Amino acid sequence: MTLSFTGLSAFPLTPADAEGVVDVDALGRLVDRIARSAPDSIGLLGSTGIYAYLDRTERKRAVVAAVEAAGRVPVIVGVGALRSSRACDLARDAEAAGAAGLLLAPMSYTPLTQDEAEHHYRAVSGATGLPLCVYNNPGTTGFRFPPDLIGRLAALPRIAAIKMPLPADGDFAGELRTLRPLVPDSFAIGYSGDWGAAPALLAGGAAWYSVVAGLLPGPALRLTRAAQAGQADAAAALDAAFAPLWSLFRAHGSLRVMYVVAERLGLSVGDPPLPLRRPDASVAQEVEAALERLAVL
Repeated sequence: MTLSFTGLSAFPLTPADAEGVVDVDALGRLVDRIARSAPDSIGLLGSTGIYAYLDRTERKRAVVAAVEAAGRVPVIVGVGALRSSRACDLARDAEAAGAAGLLLAPMSYTPLTQDEAEHHYRAVSGATGLPLCVYNNPGTTGFRFPPDLIGRLAALPRIAAIKMPLPADGDFAGELRTLRPLVPDSFAIGYSGDWGAAPALLAGGAAWYSVVAGLLPGPALRLTRAAQAGQADAAAALDAAFAPLWSLFRAHGSLRVMYVVAERLGLSVGDPPLPLRRPDASVAQEVEAALERLAVL
């Protein structure tokens, strides 16, 4: 099993009840469904996987179930936590359960300084032998990684990749030109934010860390492969088919919308962790229309 932090990484929801107890059977079915489409990796316990709402025991149960269901598809496990010691424990749990790599967001209550973030990543990346991807998600963590900090982290032995947000100006090529001289050639710079996947990959981004691939892995993989092959017209056509869903993601938050998508697909995922709630009934109708547009892919 080889993990390169490239291509399509599909992030499933984590089915759980109102008390945060993971339904490992339902999770296994979701992961098996993704694995049968053969993405490059599965991203467990990312933001879509509600990692921040689950305790250590439930996260450990989720990793065990997902790794078993994923078969030969590498599993990247989110290990974000408020304390460095807890993130290290989660990293060791993931390694023991057979994860292929780690994803670490700089969770905090008190905003982190750059020095604090760097020490956090040094500690967690040194806790296991697994490669680690930096999770740059300022929309949820409030922390932004400047280029010089990315360069320092990329120099650490086991930090192998970064999951970037979409650049505000849409200039993927410019951002990549800025970052690449600062990191080793082997360091993989990928992107999240599903509506930017096609331009990010066409510009040379290494990976698409995909929310939608957690439930619609086939169409997402076709978009990925077209963009990786430089087939701009084909990638644009596939992206256009996703456009109604992208609009719903931006309007309501991709996590909330994914619960509605799962429901329309007849998949058991439970409800969002309170206080998060599903969008209203009108959104379900829009999701249905968006899925009809994707049905031909």
